[in-house]
Amino acid sequence: MNILHMNEYYYYGMAAVMLLVTCWTFAAVRWFHTCRAPKKEHRYIWPDRQLQVLVYLCSVVLIPYAVNPTSQEAWVLMKTYLVSTWFFYCGLLLLCFFGTVKQWNRWRTVSWVAALIVLATMLPVVLNAWLPTPIMTASGMHFWQFWVVVESIIMMAYAAIAMYQVKHWMDEARDQNYSNPDDFPTEYARRVWLAPVYYVPLTWPGYILDSPAVLAVQNVLLSVGNILLLLNVMPVWRRTRILSTPEGEHVEEADDLQPDDNYTQEELIDQTAIEIEAYIKDQQAYLNSHLKIDEVVDHCQTGRSYVSLTFSRRFGSFAAYVNGLRLAHFEQYQAEHPDETKESAALASGFPSYTACYRTKQKYKA
Repeated sequence: MNILHMNEYYYYGMAAVMLLVTCWTFAAVRWFHTCRAPKKEHRYIWPDRQLQVLVYLCSVVLIPYAVNPTSQEAWVLMKTYLVSTWFFYCGLLLLCFFGTVKQWNRWRTVSWVAALIVLATMLPVVLNAWLPTPIMTASGMHFWQFWVVVESIIMMAYAAIAMYQVKHWMDEARDQNYSNPDDFPTEYARRVWLAPVYYVPLTWPGYILDSPAVLAVQNVLLSVGNILLLLNVMPVWRRTRILSTPEGEHVEEADDLQPDDNYTQEELIDQTAIEIEAYIKDQQAYLNSHLKIDEVVDHCQTGRSYVSLTFSRRFGSFAAYVNGLRLAHFEQYQAEHPDETKESAALASGFPSYTACYRTKQKYKA
């Protein structure tokens, strides 16, 4: 019976080792492979890479359980770690990745407060498992388990706020065509913004049931999740897909809209095209690297549907027209300022960086 019991704990330890290995592998690959690939503007392409490496390396605190899953102190650490940290990690990475090109700074203070709460929760449990002599009494352990539940709920609320914010950014990106696709990686956001919800059944059952067997299953599933996520982000070429939005995705067809009695639809489109050129080209609105189609609509007499349709029929697309003007300005600026760097010429032409300028040139070149 004892041998069978020990065999069970052997598998519990192996499941924990699997989780640790996949976490560390993920961190290593992100640092030495993915993070090295673009050397310029890497914060745009992988803005969360340093934080993601850090949070995956934090799993090192679970070594006591992987080494000795029969230890009560190590068991408390293991089951506490997932519910105390995982939702914080999800919320932090969501806000950091998508907030880098939006309003990450406004969430930085909130994230620091959340981090301090997590640290204060985990530190006693970690020390209790790592030190030769446990520092927590039975009554202290009982109280701490209650506090862990409270802290976990707080972190779930933090993750929910992050999800709400990212969803808001997604809606904004859907409703407003950006002239610079890097302004928001919409496609990637659609794939990951619900991650905290997916992790609920992968973190809570083992803690609630106080079952090493259930937690071992969770560790295996989380390990598989790490591998799948790694395969999703590892190839460098995926950054192009992540940082691009199909230009025609948000164009509203206005064929079925009724034009004004005094104008045909084509006449309205012609008039809108004149107004678009007057604002974007003549007033050089294209020099604003974050120009959105809503700003163009505000300068036109027709509604958004006709503006979108006009871009589609007369200019190819909003992004194509604006970036075409930026590229022409870039070439002219370089010719007139031969001593300036390509980076400064790109910035003066409405691009957020020369890297963005180069990618745009490759995309629209004949």
